[in-house]
Amino acid sequence: MAEDKDELLRELSDAVVDMDEDRAVTAAQAVITSGIDAYEGIEKGLADGMERAGQLFEEEEYFIPELLICSDAMYAGLEVLKPHLKVNPEGEKAKIVIGVVEGDTHDIGKNIVKIMLETAGYELIDLGRDVPPADFVRKAIEVEAKIIAAGTLMTTTMDGMGEIISILERENKRQLFQVIVGGGPISQAFAEKIGADAYAKNATDAVRKVRRLLEPDTVV
Repeated sequence: MAEDKDELLRELSDAVVDMDEDRAVTAAQAVITSGIDAYEGIEKGLADGMERAGQLFEEEEYFIPELLICSDAMYAGLEVLKPHLKVNPEGEKAKIVIGVVEGDTHDIGKNIVKIMLETAGYELIDLGRDVPPADFVRKAIEVEAKIIAAGTLMTTTMDGMGEIISILERENKRQLFQVIVGGGPISQAFAEKIGADAYAKNATDAVRKVRRLLEPDTVV
């Protein structure tokens, strides 16, 4: 059974990398039929496939058009899996403001992180893409969020993350929010340099880091 499970998850991941929507739908349906948890299907199938596609993009084997077609396959599989997600209903949901920083219109990674965090039981306020740093701060204050999550796939927009933290400091609001950053060009070293509270290397890691920030005594 374990081998069949691994094969199904790999097929789902491969469908995304191979830009095949119909195959992604079929694989996602097989995941559900086989009793595999939908969250695992997203994490180890669809998200894994997008991560592999992102690696091919970084290696310049794939370009933006290919990445977009991969995302279409990912979303097709997601439509099958989402209704089967078991959302954690316990207690009041901590609010997280999430968005892609100004100058970047790529939101595939952000959307996967959002779905994973919602499934983990958090309330996500999605600002979308190309978001000015001040808008992250304004919305976080408005909704009384616990965390600001900012992402980018572009090196040219990374400084916007540091600006979010600078604005918080200038407005004496830094202590109110935890800031987590992520995306292709981001690293732990960069996160530390700008004074972020955490760096997430992928969607699964984002859930782990958010839990650690909000529940420091929790083993993750």
